[in-house]
Amino acid sequence: MITSAKHSLLLATLLGLSVSALAQTAGIDMKGTVGYVIDQRGSVVKSGTGLCWRTGFWTPAMAVEECDPDLVKKAAPAAAPAAPKAAAPAPAPAPKPAAQKVTLAADALFDFNKATLRAEGQAKLDKLAGDVKNIKLEVIIAVGHADRFGTDAYNQKLSEKRAEAVKAYLVSKGIEPNRVYTEGKGKKQPITKADQCKGAKSKKTIDCLQPDRRVEIEVIGTKTQ
Repeated sequence: MITSAKHSLLLATLLGLSVSALAQTAGIDMKGTVGYVIDQRGSVVKSGTGLCWRTGFWTPAMAVEECDPDLVKKAAPAAAPAAPKAAAPAPAPAPKPAAQKVTLAADALFDFNKATLRAEGQAKLDKLAGDVKNIKLEVIIAVGHADRFGTDAYNQKLSEKRAEAVKAYLVSKGIEPNRVYTEGKGKKQPITKADQCKGAKSKKTIDCLQPDRRVEIEVIGTKTQ
């Protein structure tokens, strides 16, 4: 039995050598399969059970996928590409300064034909000064106006004095002087229409012209968080 096995092994080895030699003689490229028995077509010779015949020169380094897939070095899987770094979020745009216009009737701030603040007027400006503390202040613009009674020069001066009185009071409440600008428009920008409040100077006409006697206060700044 042992002798028969030796004969079989010797026969396989001789067959491998002869077939390999035959393949070389026929000019068949044996690169990559020299460890296996190759037929005249250049194919690996297999047993009836589908096993490849190895030559006496076979080493594990000669293993091919077709015959010994477990011995063939698998290519390392390509590393997954690194996830791109998330771009830093763009800084939030700075809030734009918002303007808020407050129109106060001059009669609520001053006595008629006067530029001295009344107690009621001071209370209104106290509220305004308190509201300003809730924003990052850019500027306050106070613009005085007058009605049509009186000369242009007189009304111009009166409107300026009233605007200056508003500024002085706001500064006394802690607002920086360079944040408050004043301007007088005299009687150049009335709110009433030309066909309204007609007639000579009378209580009725003066009351009708009240919307023209005003101080417009514009506050510009950004809200704080």
